[in-house]
Amino acid sequence: MTRIIMHGCNGRMGQVITGIVKDDPNAEIVAGIDIMDNRENDYPVFTDITKCNVDADVIVDFAAAAAVDGLLQYAKARMLPVVLCTTGLSAEQLDAVREASKEVAILKSANMSLGINTIMRLLKDAANVFCPAGYDVEIVEKHHNQKVDAPSGTALALADSINEARNQEYEYVFDRSQVRKKREKKELGISAVRAGTIVGEHEVIFAGIDEVIEIKHTAYSKSVFAKGAVEAAKYLAGKKPGMYDMADVIAAC
Repeated sequence: MTRIIMHGCNGRMGQVITGIVKDDPNAEIVAGIDIMDNRENDYPVFTDITKCNVDADVIVDFAAAAAVDGLLQYAKARMLPVVLCTTGLSAEQLDAVREASKEVAILKSANMSLGINTIMRLLKDAANVFCPAGYDVEIVEKHHNQKVDAPSGTALALADSINEARNQEYEYVFDRSQVRKKREKKELGISAVRAGTIVGEHEVIFAGIDEVIEIKHTAYSKSVFAKGAVEAAKYLAGKKPGMYDMADVIAAC
C-alpha cells in the first residue's frame, strides 16, 4: 500500500486524485496539505506544510508554483519522494528541483497522462521510419479558451520526442503567416487551437506522397492526468534520489 500526502488536496486536481485513490486498493491518501481547509476529506488536512507529521511514502503535488519552494524543503527534511505536477515553474525553481533531486527522488513530466507518454515512445519509432522517407511532420494541439500558453507544453514534448530521435534535425515553426514561401523539408510545424471547453487534444501528422499517418490523443477529462499521477506515486515510492519522468513509469509497466 502506497501512502500518499496530497499537496494541493482541495484544488480541482487534488480532489480528482482523492476520488481515484479511493478506488485504488494499492494506494491511500494519508494526509492533505492546502492553504484552504474548506472541504470534507477522509484524511487530515494541514494548512501549514511544516505541521504535517503523518507517516507517508510519497508526496503528490498539484498546487501552485509559489508553494513549490516550501514543498522541496519539506520533502528534503523528511526524505520523501515527490511527484511534481505543478507547472509554470521559474528557471530558479527548476534549478532548485534539480538540486533537491540529489537528496530525494523527484518525478516531473510535461504531461502525466499514461496515454501521452506512451505516444512519446511510439513517436520515436515512427519518426525513424517516416522522416528518412521524406514525410512532413506537423502537430496540432487543441485546448479550452482559458489556456494562456501556446503551444502547450505537451505539444513541445511531443515535438522534442521526434527531434531527439532524429538528432535535432527539425526546426520548430509556430507561425507561417509572416513569410510567404513554401514549406521547408526540415520544418516541424506546431499549431494551437483555443476554443470552448476542450480539455486537451494532440495530433501528430506524418504526411507523405498520397499517404497520411495520424497519431492522436484526446483527453475527455482531467482524470487521465490524475490517474497518471497516482501510478507515478506508486512507482516512485522507495526510489533512490534522482530525476524521474513518466517514461520511467511506462517502462516499468
